[in-house]
Amino acid sequence: MFCPVLALAKQLIKCPSLSPEDAGCQVIIMARLEALGFTIEPMPFGDTLNFWAWRGEGRTLVFAGHTDVVPPGDIGCWDNPPFQPSLHNGMLYGRGAADMKGSLASMVIAAERFVSLHHHHQGRLAFLITSDEEANAQNGTVKVIELLIERQERLDYCLVGEPSSSAQLGDVIKNGRRGSLSAHLIVQGIQGHIAYPDLAENPVHGAMNALKELIDTRWDKGNDFFPPTTMQITNIHAGSGSNNISPGELLVQFNFRFNTELTDRIIRHRVETIIQKYELRYRIRWSLSGQPFLTESGALAEAAVRAVKQYQNIIPRLETTGGTSDGRFISRLSKQVVELGPVNTTIHKVNECVRVTDLQLLSRMYQRIMEQLIL
Repeated sequence: MFCPVLALAKQLIKCPSLSPEDAGCQVIIMARLEALGFTIEPMPFGDTLNFWAWRGEGRTLVFAGHTDVVPPGDIGCWDNPPFQPSLHNGMLYGRGAADMKGSLASMVIAAERFVSLHHHHQGRLAFLITSDEEANAQNGTVKVIELLIERQERLDYCLVGEPSSSAQLGDVIKNGRRGSLSAHLIVQGIQGHIAYPDLAENPVHGAMNALKELIDTRWDKGNDFFPPTTMQITNIHAGSGSNNISPGELLVQFNFRFNTELTDRIIRHRVETIIQKYELRYRIRWSLSGQPFLTESGALAEAAVRAVKQYQNIIPRLETTGGTSDGRFISRLSKQVVELGPVNTTIHKVNECVRVTDLQLLSRMYQRIMEQLIL
């Protein structure tokens, strides 16, 4: 039996859209939406293809997603070529099957059914699609949102198709995400011969107590929606590779995943206060890739919960765990942002896959959300 969601998902997986390349995915999606009467506006920025599409007027429900995927890794480890979609035991295999070409196919098919049944719907149905989510995220959704803000666009609800589910489809809906703040710290010392430490200044020794205090600091207790803020060292490097030279410089990179109890400004101040306490000579460069956002309650979250309950007979958990998503940019314009998508156990892995019946159910859930919010 022909399955429209499966057919479109396979068509998208065949496009080798390694971020920020789109490789033809958006042409396929735009053609389907244009046939439904959507106004299509391509919004390319730099090396990234984006488009904004809408149909109807008034209260706006946006479906957001990305066509780019991460590299497949060692292709020899895949059971089948990553960009040749394959079916086995009811599972669709291929890079992007779960993250997130399966969701994109489910969105489009849901829109086709919705428009066919409700051609004169009252609200506005929109799509915001990018090819720069998995890489730098500099020319994608963030740029589109900035342009929409300049136009004073109104986005009432936004559903992001990220793979939010944990063990079964719909068991988790993301109603927020933590912020992400990274630091590039260089501690300056004086290089010298290890036999004459009095003539040198080892920055590794000097920084150890400061780093230990940063690691041991309890930044906050979290709250009802977010776990406590965490700090993780991601890279440490010093020295020339010789075993008889004490280094003249220490590089430390670390990241904070922070909640709404803190701001990035507070974190920066507390970190630098700790470093300065140990009288280190240092320079630090900060990079904020996203602020935390939260949709505590509202029509969108309630509609998503009802849709899951209708098709899966479970009540999903609202969580804010995991990495960042483009929801962090969209939340600047829409107060209600949630993520609902496939099971995420194989994303970014070899043999990434998604259950075909899950894509069919997901498409029905998306359609039900449309019917609840813009009819």
